Amino acid sequence: MKIAITGKGGVGKTTVSALLCYLYASENKKVIAVDADPDANLAAALGISKNEIEKLRPIAELTDLIEERTGAKPGASGGIFKINPRVDDIPEGFGYKVDNITLLIMGKSKFAASGCYCPEHTLLRRLLKHLIVERDEVVIVDMEAGIEHLTRGTAEGVDAFIVVVEPGQRSIQTALSVKSLALELGIKKVYVIANKVRKQDDVDFIRNNVGDIEFLGEMSFKDSIMESDIQGVPSYKTSQATVDEAVLIKNKLEKLV
Repeated sequence: MKIAITGKGGVGKTTVSALLCYLYASENKKVIAVDADPDANLAAALGISKNEIEKLRPIAELTDLIEERTGAKPGASGGIFKINPRVDDIPEGFGYKVDNITLLIMGKSKFAASGCYCPEHTLLRRLLKHLIVERDEVVIVDMEAGIEHLTRGTAEGVDAFIVVVEPGQRSIQTALSVKSLALELGIKKVYVIANKVRKQDDVDFIRNNVGDIEFLGEMSFKDSIMESDIQGVPSYKTSQATVDEAVLIKNKLEKLV
């Protein structure tokens, strides 16, 4: 299963990503969790301590590795460098392992800048394609609000493209924009998860406004989830009800794909 998750900032996509990582890892499946959002928070959502997080180095900042694999210094534009660098050993060599999950942080390079043609951008794009298209593990990619990370070749390997939505017009608009962009890349399996819902009216609002995007399910707003974020504790350790909702969503997703 290869899953890409996106949504407007603050909707809870990182919480959803962490929950799905946890559920698949609990089934003794090997999971690669990819934090492709420049505002990297997936490590905290997986319960990695603050001290450990401070030690983590994003792939985009591994300058020696980038130069070794591409033949050019990071930050260089134009020039000659390898456009198909070796990346197959990066998850094992540079990922952070917690239980059955290997976390990779892409970093704040020009990764999402469509006009960038530079060594670090090339390495990150190649790595993402390797993870989605060429690996056997479950791969869950926590993305920012868009699909700039994906090339056509990578998008073809995505089993499910999930947009996390909260009740609100801006969140809905993001979902509709993402669906349009996804179609341009040939991604047909686009789904919506309604998050932070407080009443049935919230669910109905989202269902009625996301057009023909397949609805996977909803997750309730809970103060305990907000508190877990403050304390740096994974949501799956603070709210069994949230885990149960995520299980229903996962089960429906697996039936659809």
